[in-house]
Amino acid sequence: MHLTTSSDLPDAATAAEQTPADASLYEPLGGTYGISGAVDVLVDRLYDNASANANPHVAAFHSQQGQAGFKFLVTAWSIEQTGGPKCYPGRDMRESHAHLSVSQRDFDIVAHEIAATLYHVGVPDREHKEFMAIIESYRSMVVGPAQG
Repeated sequence: MHLTTSSDLPDAATAAEQTPADASLYEPLGGTYGISGAVDVLVDRLYDNASANANPHVAAFHSQQGQAGFKFLVTAWSIEQTGGPKCYPGRDMRESHAHLSVSQRDFDIVAHEIAATLYHVGVPDREHKEFMAIIESYRSMVVGPAQG
């Protein structure tokens, strides 16, 4: 029996070199393993981010000890959004963020952490820009109606 180790998995840069430009973003990001590895780093960064936790609703969510489940949901959402298999069992973005009173600044803080994580794990520029465009496309669904 062979256990898969991180050295067995393609990194994002290698996967991007092997993928045609018109393919989905899922494979260039390393598929399920690459995406889940990036999300693991990202969620830890978000839970530790003092600026993100300045929003009391976000801080309360982070204190509920649901970090593993949140990692799963973000991973599944990211897999689907990048063209991978349908596997996200969560609510839509409006519904899942409605109670958090997310402001434009709050969204920017999270987007910054996402971008920094993509750089940290070595996502190439083209894929970085494509993923960040996906994130930006959800701004109006995540930011609360009366939030600045």
